[in-house]
Amino acid sequence: MSNADELLVDIAAMVESEQTNQMSLTVVVHGAVITGRLAPETVWRQRVAEVLRDSDRLAPFAGTFMAVPESTEPRGPKSPSYLHFHVARILQGTVGIPETGGMYRIAIKDVSAWTMGDLSYSDQ
Repeated sequence: MSNADELLVDIAAMVESEQTNQMSLTVVVHGAVITGRLAPETVWRQRVAEVLRDSDRLAPFAGTFMAVPESTEPRGPKSPSYLHFHVARILQGTVGIPETGGMYRIAIKDVSAWTMGDLSYSDQ
């Protein structure tokens, strides 16, 4: 979408303000279907940092995810620009990649379609 869907922005803002990770969502981004649960950005960053810290090669990047970017805007609520997914999968045919779910950050303006809920997949 050239302009972010205001309803989707409102959903993302609610996830951020409620600090909940129970909202399941499926989005289409550049033809890819991604399904999973939304998380607040701070929770998402913390989980990514934890994974990176456990890696011998990637541990130096963990601090980058824990650093919260300073806002250049005046204080007050701002509209989210990104969706932060955890336990998310890219659906490809009958397979979800990765099987156990991954961590994805998606620009809301890039979402061309979405629906509530986490789509399941089957190998049947």
